[in-house]
Amino acid sequence: MSEALIYETWQSIVTAWHAQSNLEIVAVVAAILYLLLAIRENIWCWLFAFISTSIYIYLFHSVSLLSESLLNIYYLVMAIYGWYQWQKGHNNELLKIVSWPLKIHGTLILMTGLMVPLLGYGMSKLGASMPYLDAFTTCFAVLATIMVAHKVLENWHYWLVINVISVYLFVSKELFLTAAMFVLYVLLTIIGYFKWKKHYASQRKLV
Repeated sequence: MSEALIYETWQSIVTAWHAQSNLEIVAVVAAILYLLLAIRENIWCWLFAFISTSIYIYLFHSVSLLSESLLNIYYLVMAIYGWYQWQKGHNNELLKIVSWPLKIHGTLILMTGLMVPLLGYGMSKLGASMPYLDAFTTCFAVLATIMVAHKVLENWHYWLVINVISVYLFVSKELFLTAAMFVLYVLLTIIGYFKWKKHYASQRKLV
């Protein structure tokens, strides 16, 4: 790679960084802290989820990603619910990681998948951009967030697919910093799965 090409690439990165709003930077930092803490099963992850989603409600609405904006209102509520669940657990005991059988996942995927065209069509009538792809990530993120709140191991499988698609979605909307965050999310999702899987295995040995 020539020096000129390296310089041009670096300038493009710097330009993209300066194009981002301060709000997006705060939202990205809070969102990354949320995932890092969630991987460690630290309850404070839900506080950073609350901060990040509060900002993203506005940001996504401003670029006509209406399903994503609606999703972040849901995230806001789930941040409170997740805090409560992780704090209280089952019978006031520390919430443990669980694994749901394949049959349950199959049923949930089918039910959630049926909601995608309905939400996509509704959002297209409201002028949403990329309504069906946006609806896909939204519907399955709703399901995956419930799994996180209940510490279901397989939540990471869902997030891997959602995060990969989200990278494309946000690049298309020139939310480059958010897209970069989701590239990081893809890597952290893989790390999170193996960390939770290891903890889940250790829990089973204690039973």
